[in-house]
Amino acid sequence: MTKISFCGISGNGVCALAQIMALKGFEVRGSDRAFDNGLDQDRKQALEALGIKIYPQDGSGITDDLDVLYASTAVEDTIADVKVAKEKHIPIKTRPDLLAELFHQYKHNIAVSGTSGKTTTTAMIGYVLDVLGQKPCMIDGGYLINYMDKKGIPNVIYNEGDICVIEADESNGTIEKYNPYIGLINNIGEDHKSMDELKVLFQNFANRCQHGLVINADCPHSQGIDNPKIKKVTFSIKNPKADIYASDIKAIVGGTTYVLDGKEFKLNLIGKFNVSNALAAIAVCTLLGIDKFAAAKALEGFLGTKRRLELVGSKNGITVIDDFAHNPDKVAASVAALKDYAGRLIVMFQPHGFAPMKQTGKDIMKAFADNMGQEDILIMPDIYFVGGTADKSISSADLIKVAQDLGVKAHYIPKRDDVEKFILAQAKTGDRIIIMGARDNTLPDFSRKILGEL
Repeated sequence: MTKISFCGISGNGVCALAQIMALKGFEVRGSDRAFDNGLDQDRKQALEALGIKIYPQDGSGITDDLDVLYASTAVEDTIADVKVAKEKHIPIKTRPDLLAELFHQYKHNIAVSGTSGKTTTTAMIGYVLDVLGQKPCMIDGGYLINYMDKKGIPNVIYNEGDICVIEADESNGTIEKYNPYIGLINNIGEDHKSMDELKVLFQNFANRCQHGLVINADCPHSQGIDNPKIKKVTFSIKNPKADIYASDIKAIVGGTTYVLDGKEFKLNLIGKFNVSNALAAIAVCTLLGIDKFAAAKALEGFLGTKRRLELVGSKNGITVIDDFAHNPDKVAASVAALKDYAGRLIVMFQPHGFAPMKQTGKDIMKAFADNMGQEDILIMPDIYFVGGTADKSISSADLIKVAQDLGVKAHYIPKRDDVEKFILAQAKTGDRIIIMGARDNTLPDFSRKILGEL
């Protein structure tokens, strides 16, 4: 196989794989309706800089000499590229198929799982291994800030070695495709599936781990998971009996400090949950024979991933932050981290998907209520929807009512232009404006637009 194409190549997961395949020497091409609509042009240019040819999503890139078409799971069968591939009898596979195939080509493969923290923890592991000369291949969903100056989209680290680090996603069940050398379960919380389903999914994942398993001792739903045939390493910010334990966690300007076995280390990230992510990364590294202090020291240079409590900028004493939080645990962790610092919060939370909001929307509102102060403001536009069939019997207005009943100063403002006007009218010196939500690639641009208008 030498010539491959990706349908939906602008997606976070798909563009990462496209880049890895191009770096491995394959002839790579792709299409995306976002590109055709004039969106995500920075991604398009970054992919083209790696030699990836971008075609319109009209079937023109599906030529007779193509070996396989990889389609995003978000792509419908009615898309022209898919229709032409079927007509030409070109094999069609999914992104998870390719990720699993790549993953199992590596002797020391590491799968990072869990409801929250996968992207940051995967990035941390990849960064530490890269800095310490272990030559990893890392495939992530987020942009690594440390690698923003490299050619391409910075959600991959590519080296010719025997280590591969990936995110193992439970939301679509693709976690079942991986048999990792080392598996990490960062936490288990309700998001896209019920707790009963998740516990079975993660126990089966643990059973397939071949060398080591890393478990969050602070997560009550993870504690019962085990694989007695392999080495288990636990991490905690609460329990000193855990194998990797951090104490004396302190919020400082621009980051957090913590103590690991008597030695103090610093993270350039805020929030206790990021210390927990760091411990998870350190624990994984120890299973590869890396000294825990060396791993912690390397992490002091880690700058984080885009859209994970990312500081966009400050103007007139007002700070704008871009954040990916979209489920109850992520929302609670982000807001709690922000409340470690002074200043009112003005949060625009854009929910995505009607089904996820029916399942977790009320819990998300409770997460805001439990962590926001009386002076803080929550704003919600309409639920982000990219098309298709959906039960639309829940709305942002319904969720705002839940938040208000819980005591949150909450406002339903359907349109983003009106949200912007409201935020600009409300913001004052000392405030933090947080643009929060997932899936919508225009949210980072909106946060920067807000900053520019302050």
